[in-house]
Amino acid sequence: MNLHKTVQRALRSLVMVSLCGVAFTAAAETTAVPDESAKQLPLEELRLFAEVYERIKNAYVEPVDDAKLLQDAVRGMLAGLDPHSNYMDKDEFEALQVHTSGEFGGLGIEVGMEEPYIRVITPIDDTPAERAGVKAGDLITQLDDKPVASMSLEEAINHMRGEPGEPIVLTVLREGRDTPIEITVIRDIIHVASVKSRMLEPGYGYIRITQFQVNTGNELVKQLQKLQADDSLNGLVLDLRNNPGGVLQAAVDVGNAFLSQGTIVYTEGRLPNSDQLFEANSQTALPELPLVVLINGGSASASEIVAGALQDQKRAVIMGTDSFGKGSVQTILPLAKDRAIKLTTARYFTPNGRSIQAQGIEPDIEVGNAELKPLGNGGSHLKERDLSGHLANGQADKGSMDKRAEERELLREDFQLFEAVALLKALSIVKLQEK
Repeated sequence: MNLHKTVQRALRSLVMVSLCGVAFTAAAETTAVPDESAKQLPLEELRLFAEVYERIKNAYVEPVDDAKLLQDAVRGMLAGLDPHSNYMDKDEFEALQVHTSGEFGGLGIEVGMEEPYIRVITPIDDTPAERAGVKAGDLITQLDDKPVASMSLEEAINHMRGEPGEPIVLTVLREGRDTPIEITVIRDIIHVASVKSRMLEPGYGYIRITQFQVNTGNELVKQLQKLQADDSLNGLVLDLRNNPGGVLQAAVDVGNAFLSQGTIVYTEGRLPNSDQLFEANSQTALPELPLVVLINGGSASASEIVAGALQDQKRAVIMGTDSFGKGSVQTILPLAKDRAIKLTTARYFTPNGRSIQAQGIEPDIEVGNAELKPLGNGGSHLKERDLSGHLANGQADKGSMDKRAEERELLREDFQLFEAVALLKALSIVKLQEK
């Protein structure tokens, strides 16, 4: 029997087994009858596949491993569906789990490539790297006995990660030191915070969500409580710019932190169990505080769910530029040998029934990023305080001057955020006038 017939027979058997598996799974989840087209084997296409497989095996310039060919075929089959469905081998599956859980065994440093070495951007607070004395600006030249010059950034990061309790020796160059320093760091569980907060100025808070992980909702509530404890809040900026999304439930949790009732998002797919409705409940952290949400072209998926829900429910003003437009839901389906596929199984819709797939969320107020600077206070006009012997104000005005300086600095660093704060102040004034 030639290779062509062998592959063809194997493919037929494989397809039959796969179809039986799908039918069994569907029967366990729903009573829906599979499409008639799903029962028909595309024999002509399978013959084509077998023929191409045979040509590659016989004619490619170098021998190709059978397992690699078939695995690449699986990758191509999923990649051809849409940009977000894909096959994951063991390492890729583990990396995804780390990304969504927000914790891993490692050192606790943010790094970047600076050929031929790796520069430490910052050690994360209260992590093994910080406790061992790693400092921002250090250049890592070796990991244990392996030079980093021969590694990619991804390879170096993977080498630094590992089981908690395992040591690693970093050889670093540090400004002001003539010789390299060897620092031994003991790996530990690193928790990556997806929510960061700070006070922009008295009365106005800022929260940034970098990605939607399993615990993002809980982290958000804690940060909101922290801001409320530090100062009396008059308004809040929720920054979702360049947030690629993440876990669907996390987006629901974030929406629920600001909404006390109504729909947050709903999904629709081919199978009944893909149709889900997520609604807000009364356990809301900030149901009434003036809120501005910042989005841009890097805000996708879960970010768009939150922005769309708050916009439709008229809970927040959405500011910035159009979002990315990823309105589909991917389900992780584990396979044998710690592998998995990420498969698009549904579309999601905002409370008003909008699908933002390939369209995005349009902001209520469009504000592009810009580099601006104030022209000054009146140019060269002479003011009372410039006159020799002028009468003192009689009141402390340093706080007001400091506040003006902070506003100018914010304008210089982040124009969109500056505009968001300006809007919050206007909303606060209106709210006071209504009382």
